[in-house]
Amino acid sequence: MRQASLEVIAPTVDEAVERGVSELGVPREQVEVTVLDEGGAADGEASRQARVRLTLRPADASAGDAELEMVHTVVEELLTRMGLHGRMSVRWVEPEGPDEPRHAWVDLHGEHLGALTAQRGDGLAALQYITRLIVARELGHPLPVVVDAEGFRERREQQLRRMARRAALQVMEHGHTVALEPMPAADRRIVHLELRGHDEVYTESVGTGNHRKVTIIPRTGSEAKPAAE
Repeated sequence: MRQASLEVIAPTVDEAVERGVSELGVPREQVEVTVLDEGGAADGEASRQARVRLTLRPADASAGDAELEMVHTVVEELLTRMGLHGRMSVRWVEPEGPDEPRHAWVDLHGEHLGALTAQRGDGLAALQYITRLIVARELGHPLPVVVDAEGFRERREQQLRRMARRAALQVMEHGHTVALEPMPAADRRIVHLELRGHDEVYTESVGTGNHRKVTIIPRTGSEAKPAAE
């Protein structure tokens, strides 16, 4: 579930609201604002920052259905332009973390979708990217969308998680850093999440552009570095 409420401190009430809306990842009209402290200062007092509480309004089921319909329409049109055809289903998926928004998940099935999953899913990534751009433009706000074809993303995620665990064992056994193959940001994120909170290793991303990759590093002493993207 999404985070129900959030308290934010900033120099002004408007700045606090803006920061809170950005952190929650929702449009301004989807939150109720309670001003806990307007900030400022009385005579002889040090200046105080403003403090507000933002609370998500109850989700509107019809609005959610309309968003899914929008995603369906956009993906269907893009596939047609690409000369691809298949069966499609669109659903909401709740996030793993309490402070992340839910996302729309598109499942594609068909006999001629190989162009999307070739080259480690480059075509699928491009379709997802363009879908997000168009949906955000049409809705007036960003909407996380994941597009999968024939279960490719789920298989890739499981492969990456196994790779991360094997590499962590190698680091623990030999005591030296292991660098994985260069991979896109979405794949690196899966590796970081798989090893987040690991007792004996931590992860960092190094390199630039298409050469950026995850390194798995042994912890020493009380070191507790977070994963760095």
